Amino acid sequence: MTEPGPDPTDLGTLTLRRVGIDTYHENVAYLHRHCAVYRAEGFQALAKVEVRGNADKRILAVLNVVDDESLVAPGELGLSAESIAALDMVEGSQIRICHAEPPASMDAVRRKIEGERLSAKEFMDIARDIAERRYAKMEIAAFLVASGQTGLDRDEVMNLTRAMVAQGQRLHWDGDLVVDKHCIGGIPGNRTSMLVVPIVAAHGMLMPKTSSRAITSPAGTADTMEVLADVTLPPKRLRAVVSRERGALIWGGTANLAPVDDILISVERPLGVDYPGQMVASILSKKIAAGSTHLLIDIPVGPSAKVRHMRDALSLRKLFEYVGDQLGLFLQVVVTDGRQPVGRGIGPVLEARDVMQVLKNDPDAPSDLRQKALRLAGRVLEFDPDVRGGDGFDIARDILDSGRALAKMRHIIEAQGPREEPLAPGSLVLEVPAPGPGVVTSISNYQMARIARMAGAPMDKSAGVDLLKKLGEPVDKGEPLYRVHAAFPADFGFAKSLVESDSGYSVGKPEDVPDVFAEF
Repeated sequence: MTEPGPDPTDLGTLTLRRVGIDTYHENVAYLHRHCAVYRAEGFQALAKVEVRGNADKRILAVLNVVDDESLVAPGELGLSAESIAALDMVEGSQIRICHAEPPASMDAVRRKIEGERLSAKEFMDIARDIAERRYAKMEIAAFLVASGQTGLDRDEVMNLTRAMVAQGQRLHWDGDLVVDKHCIGGIPGNRTSMLVVPIVAAHGMLMPKTSSRAITSPAGTADTMEVLADVTLPPKRLRAVVSRERGALIWGGTANLAPVDDILISVERPLGVDYPGQMVASILSKKIAAGSTHLLIDIPVGPSAKVRHMRDALSLRKLFEYVGDQLGLFLQVVVTDGRQPVGRGIGPVLEARDVMQVLKNDPDAPSDLRQKALRLAGRVLEFDPDVRGGDGFDIARDILDSGRALAKMRHIIEAQGPREEPLAPGSLVLEVPAPGPGVVTSISNYQMARIARMAGAPMDKSAGVDLLKKLGEPVDKGEPLYRVHAAFPADFGFAKSLVESDSGYSVGKPEDVPDVFAEF
């Protein structure tokens, strides 16, 4: 027997209308100010409402009130395409709306704001409410800032990680060895994953690399790989690619892996925050959900890196190791040189160019990107019990030099779906000259990332910065230090203004070049 739908005469029943607005990981409902339901129920703008569709389908949304009938007319409820899909309904359907109960877990967030320690159950409740879209973005921001400012102890980080894993899918792979690597970020151009994956997969080890998009950087691995191939693979297609090629490079958001992390990132990005405890939970929840058994973490240290002191790197390493051990993940951490960007390109197209140059053994390929990728790949290869400790680097170098890594990358690109037309760097170009003679004594990771983002990266994949000089290299007055690429005049203007206020480079004497903080 067919279950009856909502009664159209019910005051809370409205006609569903699709609104073409991207609300990015947040359900937003739109009601006309003169809608009878809006007036009768006493709704207010930014109130939390519950929207009910057929059977047991429902979503929670933030209410926006509109005055333009061309957007939403009285008697209609506007929702974005993402929200309509979550309800499994079509435009024109009858739908109901009512006040939503506030999430009970907000009490725990308020306690965290006061600096109290939260239990495993409280983190589980918060993660579940966030996954069910019970939190508005302002409430998520409160949780993020409270956790960052008052701090999470190591057990809280473990409990947050476990709670984030529990909300989405978990991938399971054949075999006991599923490897991955991750850099904590803060170093522009550091696209080593796109080299490590084809090297390791060519060796025969399983490496299904799921990556996030950029949070505060000009490009994430997913943003850069998307220049070459499709990265939005659902789990079934991902499994087919990995089964055939032993590796993949995809965006983790498509596979519903730790979806709470994607929602948190959508708030972290505009806030520009990335607190240590949340960062550890974010990284490890994604890796555990992706089915990884062995993980290599790269922590770059440098004066303008995310981690600026060795003591902080060691503290972060201990936190990673503790949480990984508690959750059954074999984890190693390496501390690397983070004094300057890695490679030459900053921004998706330029970084993809660097990666392909290294894979092709091009003599113009950036040597620092090649060397770092080989060292990381070597450490990952040593997770293989058949590889003797210390031999990984030589095996990785042989795979790269022989062309096997390039062949594997081409196979992965073909399997994921290659981009039809290659992208080129933005046509608007600004060359930034050296202020005087000397050697390059510093390159600000932070400022170079800001310039690339102002130029349009990562949303505009052709935008970014192309470095022409690196630390310790000699320059003459007026010689170009780097080029800024943009595709749109407004972005070009923003980047140019930022360069004029601070170029991000310093030129001086050789003795002024900072020492390496740490290496493998």
